[in-house]
Amino acid sequence: MTHFVFRLPDVGEGTTEAEIVAWHVAVGDRVEEDQPLADVMTDKATVEMTTPVAGVVVALHGELGEMAPVGQPLATIETEAAGVTAAKAPPAEAKPAPVDAPKPAAAPVEKLARAAGHRALAAPAVRRRAVELGVDLDAVPGTGPAGRVSQDDLTRFLEIGAAPAVRPAAGLIRREGVEQIKVIGLRRKIAEKMQEAKRRVPHFAYVEEADVTELEDLRVHLNATKAPDQPRLTLLPFFVRALTRTLPRFPQINARFDDEAGIVHRHAAVHLGVATQTPNGLIVPVLRHAEARDLWDCATEIARLAEAARTGKASQDELSGSTITLTSLGPLGGIATTPIINHPEVAIIGPNKMVERPVVRHGQVVVRRMMNISSSFDHRVVDGYDAAEFIQAIKALLEHPATLFIDRP
Repeated sequence: MTHFVFRLPDVGEGTTEAEIVAWHVAVGDRVEEDQPLADVMTDKATVEMTTPVAGVVVALHGELGEMAPVGQPLATIETEAAGVTAAKAPPAEAKPAPVDAPKPAAAPVEKLARAAGHRALAAPAVRRRAVELGVDLDAVPGTGPAGRVSQDDLTRFLEIGAAPAVRPAAGLIRREGVEQIKVIGLRRKIAEKMQEAKRRVPHFAYVEEADVTELEDLRVHLNATKAPDQPRLTLLPFFVRALTRTLPRFPQINARFDDEAGIVHRHAAVHLGVATQTPNGLIVPVLRHAEARDLWDCATEIARLAEAARTGKASQDELSGSTITLTSLGPLGGIATTPIINHPEVAIIGPNKMVERPVVRHGQVVVRRMMNISSSFDHRVVDGYDAAEFIQAIKALLEHPATLFIDRP
């Protein structure tokens, strides 16, 4: 028997450390060659680590969420394989408390004169007052015979700041406990990215409403008359079309800002990030060259990217390089949102939910399908006036959907 120590290998691209995000084995498990041991996450991707030997796992080194440098032991496997280099896993470092470390103070113990589990003795007037104040009389120390609670005992109990007890109503129960969830892996990456974006980017928001009645009628008609091999259309492909038709007039919005170098990179191509909710959190796959796609192609590719993101099969290329982001919560979209910019982009657009409501149109109150368009911009790159013009141009296209398909000089 020998002990083989599997160490975190160099996964390339200059990576010096990786986060342990999942263990696929436990101590005592029998593993075969090439069996998955763990998943680690770098700044680029999540990588599955597999064992090069067969044997029994005798130790795992590292907790979920821990950053492991390249070369650090991940697992120790007891193996009988011939020719395997034996190595001893480094012993766990014990961390004894300092000799002079203070001991935790013992919790105070409340002494009652009555026997544990016995109801407090008290006069009817004292009980009535306790009920009116919401005080659990059994928690009040009594100074009378057998722990009998007097009015003075109840007053003293209130004066020392004891909170009134919560007595559950009939059929209801109290819930206790706190669940601690360590923020690791993709959730940690999302948290870091959102925090960095809010810290570095001076956001400003702009919200406008649009009448999408004709647009929705067109969408329903196209779905009713589509070919069998064509996908069903949501409103997102129409928003993509409106964005790609409008952005050439506002090149400073289809851009990425390298604030460290002080350079704004304005892009001719529209590589549209499509914010997608997955079981592990928000991921933004990229619809590349959205300006060259028709409605059907947009719908097909958006669906493919969303599925790849939700199942964890999206490639690194499909998750990077966006120039502007579209985010939508669909029917949960609310009245308005203030989306966080996908740094280093300078703009994000968020259509809200479509609702029918009365509006004044040509002097008459009529029911129309209305939708708010929320947006956020990097004020270092985009001026408020330009942002307003940009959203108004998108609104005009959506409210007159025929213009989405008319080429202008």
